[in-house]
Amino acid sequence: MTKLIPVVFLFLLSFSVKGQTWEFGVAGGGAGYLGDLNPNNPVKVSGIAVSGFAQRNFDGYFGLRLNYTYGQVSAADSTSTNAQFRDRNLSFNTTLSEISLIGEFNFMSYIPDAGKNKYTPYLFLGIAALNYTPYATYNGHKYKLREAQTEGEVRPYPTIALAPVYGAGFKYNVSGKLTLAAEVGYRQPRTDYLDDVSGKYANRGSLALYPGALADRSGEKTGIYLGTPGTQRGDLRPHDTYFFAQIKISYTLVPQRCYFQ
Repeated sequence: MTKLIPVVFLFLLSFSVKGQTWEFGVAGGGAGYLGDLNPNNPVKVSGIAVSGFAQRNFDGYFGLRLNYTYGQVSAADSTSTNAQFRDRNLSFNTTLSEISLIGEFNFMSYIPDAGKNKYTPYLFLGIAALNYTPYATYNGHKYKLREAQTEGEVRPYPTIALAPVYGAGFKYNVSGKLTLAAEVGYRQPRTDYLDDVSGKYANRGSLALYPGALADRSGEKTGIYLGTPGTQRGDLRPHDTYFFAQIKISYTLVPQRCYFQ
């Protein structure tokens, strides 16, 4: 995934400089997830998210952003209001490492310290490459769930997935060339394993000790395990979803000619 960075920078630099600006910034906030352990709440934040970005603004309306974000998401059946989920008793934590290329559209012409508008709402759309690592804690130890092959996969699922990106935000010129923005962006990666839960229960007896224990955790308190082999373990939907909700601060390098627009 890191090989993408120099290619994208060369792509950005290939554009003509005239009438364009560079913008650099950082962001921080929360990350959330929608999937087998949280099927109904699309705004539930469960971890942190931090970002750094460089953006090429072609005019006051359009920009192209190269973004890196590190985030974490988690969920636990034990905290669910659904009794069936509590009985299932699965849990996970997943680290997200994402590089994205995002096109941004301002509703109002916006050039900090040079344009007439101090603020604007905006929309964005793009593509992301995601590296993800789900793990769970069992008996006080962390275990990587992908390696455990908890659903009896023939081979471990990939750790990298592509994802479309879409979202909206609002930006404000707080002072000079400084911009403060708030945005929410959703991603739908081509994987259903952000939470290590997708399909059906494997036969615990055919798995090694710890993979078997991580595959079906329903009986940890009662000793009665409910995960009958071949029965539904996840929601059987094809993809999970994750999002980042962040506050951004950035500095724009505004050429002198922008002051005469």
